Amino acid sequence: MSDNWLGLSGKTAVVTGAVGGMGKTIVQEFAKQGTNVVLLDIREDALKEYAQEIATEYGVKTLAVATNSTVEADVDRAVELAVETFGQVDILVNTAAMLRACPLEDLPLEEWRQTVDINLTGYFLVSQRFGRQFIKQGKGNMVHISTIASVFPETYSAAYSSTKAGVNMMSRQMAAEWGQFGVRSNCIQPCFVKTPLSEAFYADPVVEEGRKALTANKRIGNTMDIANAVLYLASDRSDYTNGHELRVEGGFGIMMGDQTPKPGGRREYAIKEHEAYLERLKGNN
Repeated sequence: MSDNWLGLSGKTAVVTGAVGGMGKTIVQEFAKQGTNVVLLDIREDALKEYAQEIATEYGVKTLAVATNSTVEADVDRAVELAVETFGQVDILVNTAAMLRACPLEDLPLEEWRQTVDINLTGYFLVSQRFGRQFIKQGKGNMVHISTIASVFPETYSAAYSSTKAGVNMMSRQMAAEWGQFGVRSNCIQPCFVKTPLSEAFYADPVVEEGRKALTANKRIGNTMDIANAVLYLASDRSDYTNGHELRVEGGFGIMMGDQTPKPGGRREYAIKEHEAYLERLKGNN
């Protein structure tokens, strides 16, 4: 199989939240494919340092643009610099987001508005402005990081689940309106992913083992799991996939039945019942 099976070499990808846990891995994996990368984040020093590191290690061109995705002037400048530097932008990946835990009845309005601004309005603004460029080019590809919590409520994080559900619909809306112009828009819905920010959370073995048990794969995900899915959706290998939400969650969404108790344990109960059934067959013969 060709090393360039995904066909991403020589293309240009824009990644928001580029020095976040998922963002860094996604940037790196694009670079490994020979993709030039425009890195957007509000952390300017870390952004420039990582852009240089990636360019040096993988021999691709990078551009670091300190950007607040909720500020129109910042986003417009990012689009302008990206097009000026690379001539064309092929891919946009939205990863920048925030999560605040709070019971719904106590959630301050300011925290609700901040979460909506970053998680939904920021995605909209960046997608709209790069979307205009994609329409002008006649082709472009968007991948938005959503979450499985946009489908199943993340209790006590209502603003997070609500805004991510909005991201799903926004992506479908963009696919429906812009598909005719050669633009694709898809979401990835992760769950239980270990990142530098969540490592302390998973340091509690009870939490980690409990969450593993909720997945079909019986493991916690990592940022490579997400990056692999991003690269596939960003490539022409997924060219007929548009307006889709891809779950990258180890089978969490199919395990409700498995979590329902049965006497002695579900597997043990099934074995015992089947053995009893076979004994009854013998008796009938």
